Amino acid sequence: MLLFLLLGTWIPLFAQDSTATDWQPAKGRLMTSWGAQVTPGRVHQEYPRPQLRRREWRSLNGLWDFQWQALGNSPPKEFNHRILVPFPVESALSGLGKQLGSDQELWYRSRFVVPENWRAGKLLLHFQAADWRTRVWLNGHKLGEHFGGFDPFSFEIQDHLTSGEEQLLTVAIWDPTDSGTQARGKQVSEPKGIWYTPSSGIWASVWLEPVPEVYVRKLQVQPNLDRSAVRVKAIAETGKVRVAVLDKGRPVAIAEGSANDTLELALPNPKPWSPSSPFLYDLKVVLEANGGWVDRVESYFGLRKISVEQDSNGVARIFLNNEFLFQYGLLDQGFWPDGLYAAPSDEALRFDLEKTKELGFNMVRKHVKVEPQRWYYWCDRLGLLVWQDMPSGDASVPRGKKEIDRSPESAAQFHLELQRIVEALRNHPSVVVWIPFNEGWGQFQTADTVAKLKALDPSRLVIGASGWHDFPVGDAHDIHAYPGPASPPAEASRAAVLGEFGGLGLPVKNHTWLQEGNWGYRSFTDRDSLQAAYLQKVEQLTWLIAEPGLSAAVYTQTTDVEVEVNGLLTYDRAVLKMDPDALFQAHQSLYRPIPRVEILVATSEREPQLWRYCLKAPESAWYQVDFSDSSWSSAKGGFGTGGTPGAVVGT
Repeated sequence: MLLFLLLGTWIPLFAQDSTATDWQPAKGRLMTSWGAQVTPGRVHQEYPRPQLRRREWRSLNGLWDFQWQALGNSPPKEFNHRILVPFPVESALSGLGKQLGSDQELWYRSRFVVPENWRAGKLLLHFQAADWRTRVWLNGHKLGEHFGGFDPFSFEIQDHLTSGEEQLLTVAIWDPTDSGTQARGKQVSEPKGIWYTPSSGIWASVWLEPVPEVYVRKLQVQPNLDRSAVRVKAIAETGKVRVAVLDKGRPVAIAEGSANDTLELALPNPKPWSPSSPFLYDLKVVLEANGGWVDRVESYFGLRKISVEQDSNGVARIFLNNEFLFQYGLLDQGFWPDGLYAAPSDEALRFDLEKTKELGFNMVRKHVKVEPQRWYYWCDRLGLLVWQDMPSGDASVPRGKKEIDRSPESAAQFHLELQRIVEALRNHPSVVVWIPFNEGWGQFQTADTVAKLKALDPSRLVIGASGWHDFPVGDAHDIHAYPGPASPPAEASRAAVLGEFGGLGLPVKNHTWLQEGNWGYRSFTDRDSLQAAYLQKVEQLTWLIAEPGLSAAVYTQTTDVEVEVNGLLTYDRAVLKMDPDALFQAHQSLYRPIPRVEILVATSEREPQLWRYCLKAPESAWYQVDFSDSSWSSAKGGFGTGGTPGAVVGT
């Protein structure tokens, strides 16, 4: 066990030397308190990949040289600007705040020093995320290119180091935003309404990591609650591995075997992970090759199970750890007024999740965006379930159709990026649901996509489409209802979930992106009326849980985003719009045992009811008890438009 104890505490051994004093944020519309504290020498210095940690690493975040020029030109001869990495060029915290367009290419340049003892093995250059096509050179040698705006990627760079101390890194990035078919989420070239400012270029941490010639490239960790065990596969070129599971520093299971083999470790006195008890086991892995122990990595995992099971009435519900738990969460879009896609700091990233937990939610739906891995780390630590969307791309479904026809190139890129995202996040216990499509945006081959996702990751649930166009596939039928709430009908094999509802808006003076022209799905002018309307909707959810059998609901949304003011928090995270204690207490009612409901008189939602109506102004006394409506028309309810989401329409 000495080999494991020698790993010690994981800390960065180097910090970037960013001493420039002339940097300042670009003028923006709104700044968070964390953004006001950002400096070139103090920007995202935490270890970026908590589930595969090594002792030595170096952050490359900080000030880089920067230039933009027309797409297709050769590298610029001069770099006339400075940019603060990892903030997208459009953000205030980048120092530029420029929206450059899809006809421009972004060029970055940085110099770094490699310690002499790092040259013995291999050296990895990591990008957590860059949007969208990224080409990378080191000392004039092209390392490669990457297509994708949300998944991490790396290069081995040791063969292109110069003998001198200083190394020259050059990066070129092109982002087509909404002129391309790639996954982009809500980024558009002309932001308005529910569409927001782009986040082009590098928008998550860049870092260096020395590794031996033979090293652990990836860990695959598969907990099994029913077997009280965990399976671990350490992927490497060759070698033997020793795996240890620790409970608060105490080893509870050890296994040895070959690299790339799956080792199963039994867990005595198992401790499941859940929102109420987010217990995490530590994991230590040592790789032996070439006659010695060459690589040591640390990780963690949570023992939890997510499934769809029938309750005693034959209704399908979502079970966590073999018990029904209503999942209630927030639609979290992950935008910041000063950093756009990039949170100003790790503290800011954690704040949103801590506030979500404090308000009594147990789930977050990460909406058409994928976060850097530290966001999921905090969900794991705090105990928040995550529904993960695939970022939307390509075209929306035309009226009257349910799916689009993607080109072979667009389809292949979608599936490639989706697979990479699943691989990057699959070890996080907080992630319990994959959602490939939202409201018809880019929706294609739904049944095939669900089947591929289930084959890629059978340990999690898949919702084929959140809102609008349901196909009878996947683990849940998901509807959207604004303001709602509502529920799809009960089924025997798929759970009923409300993927979006609410959207109650309240602008707060001096804390909005725009002082005029804000909007919510339903707007209020004061805190009390907003809170009363919200609490009423939470109460309505309790009855939908009982009948027809709602398993989960997602309220829109965590924070205001640009012109949208329907967040529980303002966009700058400075003001919570409702009383936190009132919200917490109301939310607890959603997690109690399911109430029993007996239908005494049916409504049109269940059985069409006969109504009398007229299409012109009625007589003045129409509301009197003795009024005769015999001249009015009659029809079956409910009344409405056929396309209204979640509505039951008879007339």
